[in-house]
Amino acid sequence: MKNLFKGKVILITGGTGTVGGTIVRALLDYEPKTIRIFSRDESKQFDMQKELWEHRNVRFLIGDVRDKERLMHAMKDVDIVFHTAAMKHVIACEYNPFEALKTNIDGTRNIIETAMEAGAGKVMLTSSDKATNPCNTMGVSKLFAERLFTAANYYKGKSKTIFSSVRFGNLLGSRGSVLPVFRRQIENGGPITLTDPEMTRFVMTVKEALDFVFKSTRLAKGGEIFIPKMPVIKMTGLVDIMLDMYADPAKRDEIEIRTIGAQPGEKIYEELMTEEEVTRAVETEDMFILLPQVRDLFEREYSYPGQFEPQVKTYTSHQEKPMNKKEFMTLLKRINF
Repeated sequence: MKNLFKGKVILITGGTGTVGGTIVRALLDYEPKTIRIFSRDESKQFDMQKELWEHRNVRFLIGDVRDKERLMHAMKDVDIVFHTAAMKHVIACEYNPFEALKTNIDGTRNIIETAMEAGAGKVMLTSSDKATNPCNTMGVSKLFAERLFTAANYYKGKSKTIFSSVRFGNLLGSRGSVLPVFRRQIENGGPITLTDPEMTRFVMTVKEALDFVFKSTRLAKGGEIFIPKMPVIKMTGLVDIMLDMYADPAKRDEIEIRTIGAQPGEKIYEELMTEEEVTRAVETEDMFILLPQVRDLFEREYSYPGQFEPQVKTYTSHQEKPMNKKEFMTLLKRINF
């Protein structure tokens, strides 16, 4: 990875968020020339400045991806871009669809056009499982962002910029994660609010997501969507584990588990790859790589170490065996929860 990042100018949009901030901290080990942290939250930037004050190659830029003129200045002389800025919460996007469009679609277009003009080398979009067969505003906007990134590879003309995406599931320990919510409810004596007992979710740690983003950046040829193989947790199993960890044994049976139903835009299970997408994907030991539909326009060979034909028809959380209690406890230990 040092060969990929050493001496480079790197821009991270949403650089004070969970994924963006993790990328920033990890990049410090690879000796980049400059890391530009681009976000609109001055309070988080202030906290991060205090944390990283010793690193003289870190720059903090206040701005919004909706503002193309601001992005033009931020993109100057950039080599690599990690585009993590987005509206990510399903319910917030559902109630504010025009704002989701401005950030997730218009903002993504601004990233593409300014990166082309700046002559960036690689630009990586962090997407979501919600983009697969979407049923909510957030998913639709992220799917459109993925399509924009893929199309940018033939829209760019003579520009050498490579645009690719990564698509993954829920990050344990991130802001908005269900873990601290369940813990707080248990410590308060209940009730635990469960959307649906049959609900399943793909999960991974923030560190695993970081490693996957960096590996995908190294492999990217342009237009692909990289999808990690992820474990699955069933919500009822998660509640049971959280009760073991945080409930007073003498009062455990008194804690109510209240089913409240799926929230606006929520699915009972999650999808990372559809039946149609499998037909144009390759598989490796740890990921699926979804290739562009119009590969003849790209004039490049798509081949990856250890690839083989996909062994699945779709990739959805309800078709995967959920983790047992021991496996999930091991995962929680890895994030020091």
